[in-house]
Amino acid sequence: MTARIIDGKAIAAEVRGKVADAVHRLTRDRGIVPGLAVVLVGNNSASESYVGSKLKMTAGTGMRSFDHRLPEATSEAELLALIARLNRDPTVHGILVQLPLPIQIDPRKVIAAIDPAKDVDGFHFANAGRLSAGLPALAPCTAVGCVHLAKTMAPSLAGLDAVVIGRSNIVGKPLVQLLLAEDATVTVAHSKTRDLPAVCARADVLFAAAGQPEMVRRDWVKPGATVIDVGVNRVSVPGGKSRIVGDVAFAEVREVAGAISPVPGGVGPMTIACLLANTLKAACAINGLAEPLGERRTDDRE
Repeated sequence: MTARIIDGKAIAAEVRGKVADAVHRLTRDRGIVPGLAVVLVGNNSASESYVGSKLKMTAGTGMRSFDHRLPEATSEAELLALIARLNRDPTVHGILVQLPLPIQIDPRKVIAAIDPAKDVDGFHFANAGRLSAGLPALAPCTAVGCVHLAKTMAPSLAGLDAVVIGRSNIVGKPLVQLLLAEDATVTVAHSKTRDLPAVCARADVLFAAAGQPEMVRRDWVKPGATVIDVGVNRVSVPGGKSRIVGDVAFAEVREVAGAISPVPGGVGPMTIACLLANTLKAACAINGLAEPLGERRTDDRE
């Protein structure tokens, strides 16, 4: 068996196309142009590249983008003051503060300062609580993208055994909540899980989000399973160079899985596409309009 490759670039392009169509209708019919403010503190090269991609794709969907670049020495008070201004700005519907932040700034205070209605990263505690309670919420983009990729292989995840490796607030925990909302049976695995390979090997859908290069091996994967690789790890190769790999040993796992997302080209493009979808969703909610992309409500269930 050779796994089907889940083309995150192509699927993300489809999502961006739907967002662009909805933005066009919203602008034409309501005079509302969704606006995304991105804040970058310091000169982290990876963050600068990522922010550049976000801003380019934001403009490509017809949204407004607001680019705020602050020096490395920016104080916490200065950043919080900027966030307060963006919270009050009616042309801004989404606020994203790029992480990591310089050491003098507490990211928890920054996340808490963002208006939950404009928290398109989905990190605010109010959105985390609403997601956990099965209420409409802005959910973290990577987690949303993971579920979307999985559903391209199995439109219904109901009743499937899903294993999530990783319990971070950014990916693992929100991904669990989203999978529960899809009626999957979810196991959360982590560094203290006993016999991790055996736990993973029973999964119909396996999500690897541990941040450990190529930790998931061939014998960790159930034949025919769908594998979503969230990891982005830079490893050294001969000649003093480096390359990007995921948390999954791609070449060997591809031989047993039914479908697998590559790194790069899998979850990464979906994260940005879902950020744009969240910005559109926030703009509609702030203006009292219905969810534009047909998101279904979740509820409390047995």
